[in-house]
Amino acid sequence: MPEGDTIYIACQRLHAALAGRPVTRFDLRTSALALADLTGATVTEVVPRGKHILMRFSTGQTLHSHLRMDGSWLVGPATARPRGRDFEIRALVGNAEWLATGVRVHDLKLVATAAEHQVVGHLGPDLLAPDFDRDEALRRFTGQPSRPIGEALLDQRLAAGIGNVYKSEVLFLNRLSPFLPVAEVPDLGAVIDDSARLLRGNLRDHSRSTTGWRQPGQQYWVYGRAGKGCRRCGTRVLQCEQGDDPATERITFYCPSCQAVAPD
Repeated sequence: MPEGDTIYIACQRLHAALAGRPVTRFDLRTSALALADLTGATVTEVVPRGKHILMRFSTGQTLHSHLRMDGSWLVGPATARPRGRDFEIRALVGNAEWLATGVRVHDLKLVATAAEHQVVGHLGPDLLAPDFDRDEALRRFTGQPSRPIGEALLDQRLAAGIGNVYKSEVLFLNRLSPFLPVAEVPDLGAVIDDSARLLRGNLRDHSRSTTGWRQPGQQYWVYGRAGKGCRRCGTRVLQCEQGDDPATERITFYCPSCQAVAPD
């Protein structure tokens, strides 16, 4: 599932293949951008912003994309057939050596680099950014005191980069119920710090883990383990839909014993 660490790794791969090289192939397969052509321009850098990907060009333009739940950027040799099924390919950006294929990528937009705020300006501090503003993130969270912490962690306007996996895992590690109001979280700073720590701990390995084990079935404490015994106490792990809007509900995994709303 694409979260901040996935996006960071994807940007590193794209940057290594595209940056500093003239574009020889540029094809955006959306009706709004079908006529856009940056052939001859140079990719200057590819950077992450939360769960968003910003591909910057020497023309002063930026190609914005979001992977959501099912998208990916695939990199292969320029001479090879684009990876992915034709009807799922949304973007092709290539040079003499490499071709990047955007498969099922979402929210494709071409904006002026100076106006990137139009597509990412709503985001809170990026947990993986070198200049992550922890105080600003705390301010944004405490500004929603009655909101369940499980919902708040997924709100990219408060802090950018956390998805379902890290939400569930960091709440388990802090013994917090996902339904606990933000104002009742004993140490909100620790929750933010642990979220950043877990994300950063998975930047060098495609096999994500929060337990320290990377073997299949051992990577997580509670995520994806509904019906199985809690690794800490043995209680059956539960899952539920959480959110104040059916359109934005997300699955939460938690241990009802270790993460009781009012622990003994």
